[in-house]
Amino acid sequence: MFPIIPANSVTAPSGNDEGIFGYGYNSSAEPVAMSNLVSNTGVVASDVAGVGTVRYDLAACEYGGDKGIFGYGCCDPFSMTNLVSNAGVISSDVAGVGTARHMLAACGYGEDKGIFGYGHDGNSNVSTTNLVSNAGVVSSDVVGVGTARRGLKACEYGGDKGIFGYGYTDTHVSMSNLVSNAGVVASDVAGVGTDRLGGSACGYGGDKGIFGYGHDGSSVVSMTNLVSNAGVVASDVAGVGTDRNYPAACEYGGDKGIFGYGNSISSKVSITNLVSNAGVVSSDVAGVGTVRRSPAACSFN
Repeated sequence: MFPIIPANSVTAPSGNDEGIFGYGYNSSAEPVAMSNLVSNTGVVASDVAGVGTVRYDLAACEYGGDKGIFGYGCCDPFSMTNLVSNAGVISSDVAGVGTARHMLAACGYGEDKGIFGYGHDGNSNVSTTNLVSNAGVVSSDVVGVGTARRGLKACEYGGDKGIFGYGYTDTHVSMSNLVSNAGVVASDVAGVGTDRLGGSACGYGGDKGIFGYGHDGSSVVSMTNLVSNAGVVASDVAGVGTDRNYPAACEYGGDKGIFGYGNSISSKVSITNLVSNAGVVSSDVAGVGTVRRSPAACSFN
């Protein structure tokens, strides 16, 4: 007999069991390429020697159900990518496709594909996107939709859709743009919560997301905003952990998340904050690996 599945039940998607932080800008003001794996219990491992071009302000997302991709970054800017195997091994540089840019964002969609979007091309903010196939192949530029901006973040929601949110135009903003399960970006949705740039975002709970941390124009912050499984962004939740900007975030354990690294008021850090499958952020966990800001992160396996 076929198993009986209760109506409205949520099952964590395959993949997203482990995560990886990679690249960034260290305390000596130098771009780096080392990575740090995240176990399926949220434990961050020590540095793994870097692969590919050193850079920061890049983005990363999942693809293929169990693999990941790092792409773009500062400071030429760049457009190359580096694939992540389902064992967490980063590959050498793949020739860049599309507009070179940094301070962009990326997320998964359609259960096994990804999308890079927005950023700064060295001259101006853009809203260009580039789709990632389920084989990790990046497509040419797709004409941008919504407000061109940089310093935004993105995550999955609803099991097969995505959302870009927050960022900087000529001021800090909070609008969002939904991504359909076919990778189509929608027009701007009015912003919710504190306008800010340089935060991060990841999925949790199998079908929801969370934006957190950043800089509101006056100071670094730690508040978060939950994203429902319908893509609705909630109002600010009081911050937990060290206020900072330019951390990275990814899923782990199938239905949980982790924020890590970043730049606090006084220094770059390596602390992490776990996100439960109910979207609750934990207090600081002692940092592991090289302190740095502006890395990227994604899940795999």
